[in-house]
Amino acid sequence: MIRVMTIEDYDEIFALWMKIKGFGIRSVDDSREGIDRFLRRNPTTSIVAVEDGKIVGSILCGHDGRRGCFYHVCVDPDYRMRGIGRTMVVKAMEALKEEEINKVCLIAFAENDIGNAFWNEIGWTKRLDLNYYDFTLNEENITAFNK
Repeated sequence: MIRVMTIEDYDEIFALWMKIKGFGIRSVDDSREGIDRFLRRNPTTSIVAVEDGKIVGSILCGHDGRRGCFYHVCVDPDYRMRGIGRTMVVKAMEALKEEEINKVCLIAFAENDIGNAFWNEIGWTKRLDLNYYDFTLNEENITAFNK
């Protein structure tokens, strides 16, 4: 079952994120308060996949009024290769379409071979025509990678 994510899902989602090797968790943005802020701004677009009574996949999905963005797309390793990721992506894109968003982007770490293979397989385009930049406004928002 795919459904809209709520803040009540946080503990289970965070535990799922911690199972994903190479996953980057930010100390501020990925805290309960950070996710609550994100979900209040984007109440209908973030989703979870539930099987066997537990959350086995998630996508944080939001938009700025023009472009949607996926964050923290993941499926529990024990539940992969069942179409859960593809189904979640479709559901999140449908939610964005309902909000009249016409384009979606995401960032996948270069070393994320499984994730990059997934995005290529389902028809997403790797952009080679631009550079991605960011600027840190809060030095306390540190990213730690799961090993």
